[in-house]
Amino acid sequence: MPSGDGTGPSGQGPRTGRGAGVGGGRGRMGGTRPGAGADGVCKCPSCGHTVPHQRGQPCYDISCPKCGTKMVRG
Repeated sequence: MPSGDGTGPSGQGPRTGRGAGVGGGRGRMGGTRPGAGADGVCKCPSCGHTVPHQRGQPCYDISCPKCGTKMVRG
């Protein structure tokens, strides 16, 4: 499309080839883990008790206050 009149070879020009998509991606880790990130809860796999997740402290390092089992991300 050297002259810009739209009569160039097919398949060339704007919005063709790589990078033509517009958004649609789900970001890191597929965006399928609700509760992941700075917010969320830690949940006991044994008794089901939940506590708010503390940023910088993995849930698996926290013991359940009710039964003592290590927590998981919930």
